Amino acid sequence: MAQDIELDIVYEDDHILVINKPAGLVVHPAAGHADGTLLNALLHHVPDIINVPRAGIVHRLDKDTTGLMVVAKTIQAQTQLVSQLQSRSVSRIYECIVIGVVTAGGKINAPIGRHGQQRQRMAVMEGGKQAVSHYRVLERFRSHTHVRVKLETGRTHQIRVHMAHVNFPLVGDPVYGGRFRIPPAASVTMVEALKTFPRQALHARFLELDHPVTGERMGWESSLPDDFVWLLSLLKQDREAFVG
Repeated sequence: MAQDIELDIVYEDDHILVINKPAGLVVHPAAGHADGTLLNALLHHVPDIINVPRAGIVHRLDKDTTGLMVVAKTIQAQTQLVSQLQSRSVSRIYECIVIGVVTAGGKINAPIGRHGQQRQRMAVMEGGKQAVSHYRVLERFRSHTHVRVKLETGRTHQIRVHMAHVNFPLVGDPVYGGRFRIPPAASVTMVEALKTFPRQALHARFLELDHPVTGERMGWESSLPDDFVWLLSLLKQDREAFVG
C-alpha cells in the first residue's frame, strides 16, 4: 500500500534511488509493522516500483540503524544490483560506537545463523552463512570506541552480532548489547546519555557501487546523525576531563 512518507533522497535517476534512512523506519512490512514502512513510501514515490521484486529493495538496514541504502527502480537495475551484492563489489561502510576499548582493528570471519531458541535473534554458529566484517578504530574513549566497519558479506544484524561476538557490543543495542557499562566517575549527563541511548549506535556512512546501467562507479556519504554526534561529543568531554 502506497503511503506519502517523506524520504531523505540523496540521489535519484531513472534506475536507482539512494536514500538516507532515519532511525525508526522499518524497511519491509512485517508483523506489527504493516504500514509506515520504507516499502510503503517507495510505492508512493515510484508507483511503478510495484513491478520490481521486493519493490526494488536489494539490501536492508535494521529499523533503528540509520544511513545509506540503494533501491532499484527497474527490474534491470534490481537484477544488476543483486548480482553486485552477491559478487561483493558493493562497498558498504558503517560507523558505530561500541562498549569497551578496542586496541586494534581486525577481521571477523564468523558464520551467522538464526538463534536456536530465539528466532528474532541471530548468532555466530557452526553451519551458519559465511559472514565477514573488517573493522578499524577511529577514536578511543575511556570505556568506549568509535569504530568503522566494512562489510564483506551482508547478513542480518551482521555488525551487531560480530562486534558482540568479539566482546565489543554496540552502545544502545537492545538485543546484543550485553550488560550496561559506564566509565568510573563519569558525569551524570554522560551516564544518562549512555543509559537512554534509544537505539543501536550504528550508521551506514558510505555506499559505493557500479551504476546498474551506465557501469560508472558511484559513491555517497551520509554524515553522522545528531544523536550519534551528541554521544561522541560527551565521550570526548569525558575523556578530556580525565586526561592528565
